[in-house]
Amino acid sequence: MNVQLHKVLRDITGVTGMKIIRAIVSGERRPLVLAAMREPGCKKSESEIMKALSGNYREEHIFALTQALELYDVLHEKVVDCDKRVEQCLCTFASKADPATMPPKKSKRGSRRKNQPHFDLEKHLYRITGVDLTAIDGIESLTAQTVVAELGFDLSDFATEKHLCSWLALSPEHRITGGKVKTRRTRKSANRVATALRLAAQSLHSSKTALGAFFRRIKAKKGTPKAITATARKLACLIYRMLRYGMEYVDLGQREYENRYQEQEHKLLQKRAAALGYTLTPLPNGGVS
Repeated sequence: MNVQLHKVLRDITGVTGMKIIRAIVSGERRPLVLAAMREPGCKKSESEIMKALSGNYREEHIFALTQALELYDVLHEKVVDCDKRVEQCLCTFASKADPATMPPKKSKRGSRRKNQPHFDLEKHLYRITGVDLTAIDGIESLTAQTVVAELGFDLSDFATEKHLCSWLALSPEHRITGGKVKTRRTRKSANRVATALRLAAQSLHSSKTALGAFFRRIKAKKGTPKAITATARKLACLIYRMLRYGMEYVDLGQREYENRYQEQEHKLLQKRAAALGYTLTPLPNGGVS
């Protein structure tokens, strides 16, 4: 139909896109009326959307679009049925905590995102694990579900968090030949938990949290791939401590993390200077000489 809706909407299956598509299938052709269905959060203006809706609405194209929309709705109905079955399975697990005692979230969304389950997955996971894994920055309910589904509730089989990170292939694999380290790269793995944690680590790129500051520091030092692996490993350690020992996650904040890192660097500099016979003197602007 030469309708360029995908060029003005980042996701045509969002609220604005689906409203316009359903209106087209119902018989609406006027670009002005279709563009008026734009949601307030849409970045493009109504005039820009109008230009993208000037197409050739031939009968065979409308028929193909109608069938595609019907299949889309059918698949979503199947997803809802699958979510109901998953919820039934989660209800069979014993409770370790009361969902009413679940800590409140930092930010509450008024509407459900389209890729989220059609039930309160966070409360179910909190009830059966006794801890709120979604309190960790970057960990969403689906990521926590993947962790629980793959690892279970009891992590006692892993003696330490280092053993878990090694099993997830998130730790360096030292290959030594003749007393010389040839490579320290992490080995390749198709582990679902490791993949989910890497995706969670990428979401922390712009986060104003301690984990976000950690990601950016490693990225500036060693590059994005190593920053993703290092942050995913840190997430794995936090999850291990919560599931194994019932610890709670408390975000220090970006500023506190940077202050602690700066103090650590000052101590290392003082130690190196003392080993060389020098003394560091603080400068008025906060540096050292």
